[in-house]
Amino acid sequence: MTFLPDTGYVPTDEDRASLDAWFAEYDARSAKRDVERMAEMAVFPLNLVSDDSAGDGRSAQWSREQYVATMTHVMGEGNEDITFTSTRTPVFLSPSMAVVFTDSTMTQEGRSQQLRYADILIRRDGKWAFQTMIQGGWGDNL
Repeated sequence: MTFLPDTGYVPTDEDRASLDAWFAEYDARSAKRDVERMAEMAVFPLNLVSDDSAGDGRSAQWSREQYVATMTHVMGEGNEDITFTSTRTPVFLSPSMAVVFTDSTMTQEGRSQQLRYADILIRRDGKWAFQTMIQGGWGDNL
């Protein structure tokens, strides 16, 4: 008889605190448009899941170079920091895997934009890293 693993993992306070700290660091790097340092927090190839303007689901894998080039273009240049106000709902699948749903307001140069996305993070050697980004509307760029 084969036994399936228990999928009802309940995160510890440390699990949640370490994930919150990871996102605080990622948001700080994003606010400064420090795309190279943002890339340090990922596992490559990075999986991307989205949909295109025709409504079709799309997916791709990006190298570090593709991530840096795309995020540099998307975030733009400038000296003004970007601010994020985010509500995150993590779902821990195990002590080393989490799917995190985010509702966020990004403000840049006085303009605000609502964002909703999900990330899949994995923990290796005690450190979190994002491995999959999921957000609607990016499929034409994949």
